[in-house]
Amino acid sequence: MGEPEVPGPLVGPAEMMAMLGVGRSRLRQIIAQPKFPPPFQTLQGGSVWLRSAVEAYIRDYRQPRPSADEEE
Repeated sequence: MGEPEVPGPLVGPAEMMAMLGVGRSRLRQIIAQPKFPPPFQTLQGGSVWLRSAVEAYIRDYRQPRPSADEEE
């Protein structure tokens, strides 16, 4: 009761590291940036974010990584 209604899928740090292609230390740096979306909810076990908000951040602020074919 009194819990916010979840408007979509949630992701935690492990999912965000995979989405961003970074490790734990870099993820902490990214989360600290003012443009990164705030957590949807902070729980005793940690924070969770809306997947759509993280995807929007990636789309708007992350440079695409070259594919393995383009690096050669």
